[in-house]
Amino acid sequence: MELPAELETFVVHFGEMGSRWGFNRTVGQMLAVIVFTEEPVNADQIANMLSISRGNVSMGLKELQSWQLIRVHHKPGDRKDYFKPAGSIWELALQVLSERRKREVDPTLSLLRSQLMNDHNDERHYANEKVREIHDLLELFNTWFDDIHRMNPESLKTLMKLGSGVGKVLDIKEKISRKK
Repeated sequence: MELPAELETFVVHFGEMGSRWGFNRTVGQMLAVIVFTEEPVNADQIANMLSISRGNVSMGLKELQSWQLIRVHHKPGDRKDYFKPAGSIWELALQVLSERRKREVDPTLSLLRSQLMNDHNDERHYANEKVREIHDLLELFNTWFDDIHRMNPESLKTLMKLGSGVGKVLDIKEKISRKK
């Protein structure tokens, strides 16, 4: 099985994006192959399409499974594991955000919480204020993300399409409350 030429650009781009999302370029390319291939693919097919070692594929598949971005699929009469995306594009995007939150935001919040509980030094008042601001921002982000994560994809699309329209509604609300 060869990588179709028209998909090569997407695969390369997913590799670059994967490195920004928190996994390496090869794992990003493997995700692209799995997402853009209609039928589930096995490790040998992935290795062949990307011209990488079978061992590299095996490690990459474990990484993608740890991120919960792919699922194992079995074909009747075939003992090989085949892989397919673990949901729609929307679900994959939310899962990447969820994993980034778990790996980046949660440890930072934990540190901030411990700092807020332990440090009551008046000499560091300014620094403590900044720690509180960062904490409050990340807590707000977590609450917002939980709300977004519970939304169905259609509602989420509608919300995203509103874009700056939401800001305009909030501006109007603020102007009305100032007049009172």
